[in-house]
Amino acid sequence: MNLSGACAVVGIAETDYVRGSDVPNLERMLRTAQRAVADAGLTMGDIDGVIPPPGFVTVEELAANLGIETLRYSSTIAMGGASSTATLQTAAMAIASGVAHTVVCVVGWDGYSAMRSTGVVAAGGANRALSGPNPMTRTLSQYYRPYGVRVPAQFYSWLFNRYKLLHAVPDEAAGAVAVACRNHAQLNERALMRGRPLTLDDYLQARWVAEPLRLFDCCLETDAACAIVITSVERARDLRHAPAVVLGVAEAHPYPADDLLSRRDPLRIALSDAAPRAFAMAGISPHEVDLLEIYDCFTYVVLLQLEALGLCGPGEAAGFVADGAIGLGGRYPLNTHGGLLSQGHMWGMNHVVELVRQLRHDAGPAQVPNAEIGVVTGWGDFGDGSLAILARGR
Repeated sequence: MNLSGACAVVGIAETDYVRGSDVPNLERMLRTAQRAVADAGLTMGDIDGVIPPPGFVTVEELAANLGIETLRYSSTIAMGGASSTATLQTAAMAIASGVAHTVVCVVGWDGYSAMRSTGVVAAGGANRALSGPNPMTRTLSQYYRPYGVRVPAQFYSWLFNRYKLLHAVPDEAAGAVAVACRNHAQLNERALMRGRPLTLDDYLQARWVAEPLRLFDCCLETDAACAIVITSVERARDLRHAPAVVLGVAEAHPYPADDLLSRRDPLRIALSDAAPRAFAMAGISPHEVDLLEIYDCFTYVVLLQLEALGLCGPGEAAGFVADGAIGLGGRYPLNTHGGLLSQGHMWGMNHVVELVRQLRHDAGPAQVPNAEIGVVTGWGDFGDGSLAILARGR
């Protein structure tokens, strides 16, 4: 099924990105979903599809509390940080096939409050854990943690060290990503790091977390929620905003998906397989996009994805991000909201929200002039990948 041009994102909403929310996570998601539907100029009676986040809430809870009486489609995508972008493909398939007409996708979590070792918990109780074991958690518990590897910065450092040493990547390359995201966050009223600028010297002098990762290579822990609404392009034309039309979508999974260390080529990430398919569906080349919203749980993840997208060759991302190329005013503005590194961690749905805002030409001081086409990516678990190419509709 060629989904290009069939569907569009017509509603968006997000909360502030905070450390310690006084609103329970379910309520935060409900409010955000309601705002996204209202942003589209629709009502809950127009919604017949719901895609919730994996584990933190059930579709039944969302539908009942939102007042969605006719639910024709639901799905839960368990791809970690790649889930949010992957929802665009799943929703588009449901709409293009006629299974559903209008789908709301919502994500929310207490990414700070419920993760504190000190026991700090957000109002309303502890954050619900991911439901059930998955291949990544089993690998972590059985093979990595017994040797002291407990958190993503540690196990991803194996991958990043290989990349850095193999291609002689300078520290300044990752620093360029961190600084660009922090600069963009200064223009975003909702960004957690607004008012806290970062220089390259600040980056280079920061403490190590797990070499080659320094403090500012790592994303923020925040409590937040985001939601988007997707419908057919035909219906989108009659709604409130210029639609963000889905030109291309794809997802992929590395092999084996449950272990970083057993892969033939650890640097061939899932996006390496997904990106060519998405750009072929869209009928454009990577160099035709006007801006990039790249999943940035770590700076080095951004570098790897830039190469996987085909924007530069293997080991060439350091040159690609140099000299302001990814800043506002550069050829490829990146993470214009601040990203996970400087706005806040919302499983990448905040990247989707930002891309839609940019294509509406409604991004305020962070607006990329004449933005017409953009790409958003997701990265999850041990490197699951997803991406969507969106274009400004008329």
